[in-house]
Amino acid sequence: MSSPVGSFARGTPVRDALDGAVTAIAAAGCETPRLDAELLLAHALGVSRERLFIDGDLAVAGPAVRTFQDFVRRRSVLREPVAYIVGRRHFRGLELAVDRRALIPRPETELLVEVALALPKGSRVLDVGTGSGAVALALKDERTDLHVTGSDLNADALELARSNGERLGLDVRWLSANLLDGVTGEFDAIVSNPPYVADTGRASLAPEIVRHEPTSALFAGADGLDTIRTLVAQAGARAFARLLALEVGAGQAPAVGELMRAAGFPAVRAERDLAGIGRVVVGER
Repeated sequence: MSSPVGSFARGTPVRDALDGAVTAIAAAGCETPRLDAELLLAHALGVSRERLFIDGDLAVAGPAVRTFQDFVRRRSVLREPVAYIVGRRHFRGLELAVDRRALIPRPETELLVEVALALPKGSRVLDVGTGSGAVALALKDERTDLHVTGSDLNADALELARSNGERLGLDVRWLSANLLDGVTGEFDAIVSNPPYVADTGRASLAPEIVRHEPTSALFAGADGLDTIRTLVAQAGARAFARLLALEVGAGQAPAVGELMRAAGFPAVRAERDLAGIGRVVVGER
């Protein structure tokens, strides 16, 4: 198979390399072909994305030619997410290492962080299903007074989170646990971005997601609420937890709110994301 960006001559101008990549990525149906191409080329050249446009002498040459061609093939043919190809993702000012061990942090999950940032000083916070550690690490970075713990059942994801914490120098405690089973200690707040996609929703997801991101972190039964039901019930049984905040899918907020009320969280609200979707359901008592 020939490269989707064609054959670059040595010293191919950045503009020409980008144009070829954009064409290939767009033809594959990717939503942001120009941005994807720029991020991949910058990574292949080992420079910032900004330098692609301010350095007139920059060209794609030598080993970078094959590297960039491979990146574009992975993006366009395999539909691999850009974050997995470059191995990092920015989240609330933090640069996190990401790979197939965990979901890629998304902008809507920042709302979960914002809810927890309003906690009283010194609060003890548990991030259930921490994945790459994005939520737990962002909380510790922005509120150093919080006592933050991240937990996950997936040992590989927990290893990724721990390595992110060590590299960033953020003091987060990491636990291996199945939701709240195996969690010791008391926490004032429990936050989580749990699996919430219905099993029947697979066809509606982009190829990037279903082909490459961990399915165990995505799907949760016929209505997408299996994991949330268990977690809400567990949180309700722990009297010390005064706040429970969960990221949910579009249209799930009312049902999750009812689950929280039944579990003993009488004050429930849904925080909307920038698209107007009730994205984070918060229960307090």
